[in-house]
This record gives sequence, structure tokens and C-alpha cells, in this order.
Amino acid sequence: MKKTLFAMCSAAVLFFGGCANKEVTNPLLMEWDTPFETVPFDKIQVKDYEPAFVEAIKIHNKEIDSIINNSEKPTFANTIEALDYSGALLRRVSLVYANMIGCNTNDELQSLQEKISPLTANHDAEINLNEKLFNRIKTVWDNRSKENLSEEQQHLLKKTYDRFVRNGALLDKDKKKQLKEVNQQLVSLNDKYNANVLAETKNYKLVITNKEDLKGLPQWLIDNAAQTAKEQKQEGKWIFTLDNSSVLPFLTYSDNRSLRQQIFQARINRGNNGNQYDNNKITEQILHLRAQMANILGYENFASWQLEERMAKTPKAADSIMDYCLQYAVQTANNDIKEFQNMLSKDEKNAKLEGWDMYYYAEKLKKLRYDLDEEQTRPYFEIENVKKGCFDNITRLYGLTFTKLDNVKTYADDVDVYEVKDANGKHKGILYFDAYVRNGKSGGAWCTAFTPQYKYKGKNIDPIIQVCFNYAKQNGRTTLTADEVATVFHEMGHATNEFLSDGTYPSTSGTNVPTDFVELPSQLAEHWCMQPEVLKTYAKNEKGEVIPQSLVNKIQAAGTFNQGFIFTELLAAAWLDMQMHLIGANDTINLQDFEAKAMQAIKLPSQIPPRYRSTYFTHIFGGGYSAGYYCYTWSEMLDADAFMAWKETGDIFNKQVSDKFKNFVLAHGGTNDADEQYLRFRGKKPELKYLLMQRGMIANAK
Repeated sequence: MKKTLFAMCSAAVLFFGGCANKEVTNPLLMEWDTPFETVPFDKIQVKDYEPAFVEAIKIHNKEIDSIINNSEKPTFANTIEALDYSGALLRRVSLVYANMIGCNTNDELQSLQEKISPLTANHDAEINLNEKLFNRIKTVWDNRSKENLSEEQQHLLKKTYDRFVRNGALLDKDKKKQLKEVNQQLVSLNDKYNANVLAETKNYKLVITNKEDLKGLPQWLIDNAAQTAKEQKQEGKWIFTLDNSSVLPFLTYSDNRSLRQQIFQARINRGNNGNQYDNNKITEQILHLRAQMANILGYENFASWQLEERMAKTPKAADSIMDYCLQYAVQTANNDIKEFQNMLSKDEKNAKLEGWDMYYYAEKLKKLRYDLDEEQTRPYFEIENVKKGCFDNITRLYGLTFTKLDNVKTYADDVDVYEVKDANGKHKGILYFDAYVRNGKSGGAWCTAFTPQYKYKGKNIDPIIQVCFNYAKQNGRTTLTADEVATVFHEMGHATNEFLSDGTYPSTSGTNVPTDFVELPSQLAEHWCMQPEVLKTYAKNEKGEVIPQSLVNKIQAAGTFNQGFIFTELLAAAWLDMQMHLIGANDTINLQDFEAKAMQAIKLPSQIPPRYRSTYFTHIFGGGYSAGYYCYTWSEMLDADAFMAWKETGDIFNKQVSDKFKNFVLAHGGTNDADEQYLRFRGKKPELKYLLMQRGMIANAK
């Protein structure tokens, strides 16, 4: 997942002039005399954030005023370029704050959101609805043919003009006021929604006191649960949580069906428990306000507004690809459900297969069919080896290297820091690798920036990137599942995109691309992790023995196993997201009824809930993927087609193909149209059949 946290920009060279006339003691506002200008986490305190935001907003306002009051005729350089480089201090403060909210928060930090979110929302609205500023932008837009603009400059101009129009610049005074009020409400509601999800996730505990109830669980999971209990002063017991690294293996291995039911229902009912953290009404409010916002801006619904700038362009196009894939996915899932039901019936006569049985019987069937289970492969997927294998894979493809640093301060003791260099040894950036679950960390995995790449006055601003995961730290070696290995490669795919970016402007560099294009580099990276020649570089057990070929063969044979369930839950979440954002501002809905009807429409099997239900769908309520969860499938169409470019050469490390992808996709960021970038790389439009092939739902590419 690529998190969208404010505008992705930071430039130390730009913003200190605004603080030059007074002594600066707030570390967020000071120049950072640190290795590679990394964040001085040891100096920053919670009390520093609010005054830093206030001061940074003042400085940004002065920068905007200087653009507006420029007596010269509006040009690309003195208006569009100046605007894109402005606000660097504010964006730096925003990125540090937002990243800490995501990966290392606490009650004090979260309480600041009630002050900071309205403050920044109001500031953004003041800029987006500033008539004098927009008049200058419009003048440049109307006279664009008179300036000799590069392709990237043309794209930035269009992007800037469209952003202002899409955010209300052409509205009358009354509608601008309405829009501003709606946006302020949305910011507060999104913060509350995400805080509720975090609370529901972290507050739940399945406490086991009887050792008999641990039957079927692997020893590493039992040990982790015992350690969790000890940390919570319940030594002698076992505590399982709703963090994926705890709940998913419990559902996969526990022989106790009633306990599987308990933790499964707790997981899928987060935010739907009628308590202080209930998200039903909040979600309904957000959906209605988003619809109202779209109406004010002249769109039929929020989805239509959102998709206008994406590759799909319209909700109809996104629905079309989802509907087509659902036909294959649901049919495959139903076939698997029949097999799972037969297995359950042998264990428990007259029992009906339920959602809490799916992981359990999928693992049993995989063992039966392929003589393979996660516990066979886990010893070969030790996290440090996986990390190195991923780094080495990136080196072979694109020439980047990773060297661990010990002189950079971090926000948590278990975060590793790496310097990234290119094939010639030139510094390309800094990587924070945050692997483990912690109490103040949101669930899931993501990639964000503290500083993205761009250029200023002939100097390249090197990116400082963070990748976050939620793996359970184990006693001794921390080992991963195959899916968790793929997640490492996925997030590092986003990071690679950032490190190879060669954009000139903050808004056109790195991952500043349409949401349905941003997942291409990350999902493409997953293709390498289970390739036999790659596995042998990092998959090693405690003795250092390389994974045996017999086990590699089993992994390959089971490569598309259980894709009916996996793909269906993904598509169901994407469908739910889109349907929620098609509602009208005046539509009366009951969220749970609406969700049920949306799932009935796609004939979703009762045993498969959508990957994210409406009350804990943080991707779309604060994560930047609203009306956009379909993007994972759209990008999968691209990544499956793209990987064929390597396979067609017979060499998955073909240098010519790697260089083309690096030069036409990774380096270009948002410097031109995404469709055009892909065409330049592949030489043709993507074909959906390759997605279905890699999911095992069609046999070949006829």
C-alpha cells in the first residue's frame, strides 16, 4: 500500500529563510544537522508539533502572497513552479507528524489531531479557493501554447489547473463556503474513524488459560502469545490479538472451532459493536458528505469525481473489470468451498462451513493436495534473509544497493536504517525498514516518505523513505509466511519507485501518479519473490541450508492454490468501496443493510466476507484509496502484463527490459500520462488475460 500523507514534498534548502529573524528552538523548524538530513527523532517531542504547524502555515501563507503579489505577468516559472515548491516546511512537518501517527502513535499524539486536522484542512481550503492565485494559474493555462514547456512542465501545469478546478476554484462564493465546511467535517470524521479502528484492533484480546485450547497451533505462535500475556501481566496465559500476525495464523491452525469463531467475528466486526468506537454512523456521515462535496463540484457522485483523474476514468470502467474478474473468482471460490465443506463434514457431522473455517481448511487441503503447509516453508523465510534477498533482487534488476547505517536516529529501537546507492556508488536516498508490530502502530503494511525526490536549483533532493510492516517478533529467529515474504517485496517495490524517481517537481516525482497506476511497481515486484532462482538466494534455514528443490517444486505447484478465496475477498472489498461512493447525498442508507445488499449483488459466498468491511476499511477512509480499492486489480492487470515482458525474453533479469521499466515507469513518476508511460515501456496496451492466468483461473493466453 502506498499511503497518501498530505502533499509529498520536503526541501531543507527552501524554508529556513522564513525563520531567519528569530531564534528557532523547535526541532521541527530547524535545519537538521544529521546524517543525510534525516529526522532528529531524539529531539522531537509531542509538544513541538502544534507550534510547528502554526509557524509553517504562516511561512507558507507568505510564500503564497509573494506569488499572488508578483507584479510580473503570470508565467509557468513565477506561478506554477513557484507554487509547487512552496510550503516545503509545512509539508516536512506534516510528513513527520503523519508518519508518527501511523507507526508510533500514543494518546497524546492522537489528541492533537482534533487541533491539527482542522488547522491544515482550513489552510488547504484557503489556498485551493484563493481567487487571486487561481487567476494567475488560469492565465498560465490559457497561454500555455506561448511558453516552450517540457512534457513534465505541461503535465504539472495541467495537474495544477485541474486540481484547483476540481477543488472548487470556479465555484461562486456561497458554494465555496459550503465546500470548505464539508471538507472540514470530513477531515475530523476520517480521523475519528481511523482512531476507532485502531482502538478496536488493539483493545481486543483472546485470552486462553487452558493448554488444551492451543491444539493445532505452531510452537512459535504459542510462544508469541505467551510473551504477549507476560507483557500484559498475565503470565501463564496466552493472548491472541487482531494484529494480522496473530489472528491469521490462529485462524489457519487452531483446532478449536469455537475459538476460531470468536476471534474471526471480533475481526470482521471492528467498528460495528455499538460501543464508543462504533463506526456505522461515522461511515454514513462520511459517505453523505463526500457525495455532497461531489454535487457541489458538479459531479453526480463521489466516485465520478474521484476517478476522473485515474486511468479508469469512470466508475463504469472500474466496475467492468471487477465484474469480469468476479465471474471467475466466485466460481473458483464456490468450487473450493465445496471441498472445504466435505472436509468439515468428516470432522463434524451436519456442521455448515463458515467464515472462521476458510483459512483452517484451506491449509488442510493444501497439505493434502500438495504435501505443503506454511510451517514447512517458514524456517526458510527468516526476516533478515528475506530482507537481504529482496535487496539483492532490486540490485540485480536496477542496480540499487543497500548498506545498513548505525548512526541515524530512529523513532523505535527495532527500526533499521539503510543508505541506498546506485550502481555507480552514488547516494540515492535513505530507507527506514520498520518490520515489527507495536501498540502504537496501525495494522497492515505501507510505504511513505519523510522526504520525496525532486530537484531544486540544480540540486537533486534525495528521498528518505519508510516501509512499515506488522510482523510478530519471535524468540530467536523471526520467520515469515510466503504471503508475508511477498509483502516485503511489495512495499520495497514502492520504495524502489521512490529511489529511482527522476522528477523535477514535487508533484510530478516518485509515486505522485494515479492511484490505479501507483501499485504497478509494487505488485510487479512480488513476481520475483517465489521464482526458483530467487528463492535459492535467500530462502535458508537456521543451519544456512538453502531451500531444497523438492520444496521449491511444491511451492510452484501450489502457486495458484486458494485463489478463489483470496481474489474474491479482494474484489468484494473493491466492489463495496465503489458502491458506497456511488450513493447520493440525499440517499437514506443503513450501512449494514447497504453492505449486505452490495455483497448479494455479486453473489458473494456467505463464508467469504470482503477483505475490509465498511466499518474498518481504513484504505478508503483516510488512506487515500477512496473509490479506489479497485486499483489493486487494475494495477494487477498492468503488473501481470508487464512481467510477461521479462518472461518473453526467457530471462526474468533481462537488463534491456529492466532498463526500459526503470526509464519509462520508475524514473518518470507523474511526469506524463500513465497510459503513455506504460505504452512506452511495453509497446502495447495491457491484456487482462495475464491477470487471470497468474491467478490460475484460465490455463493459457489464448
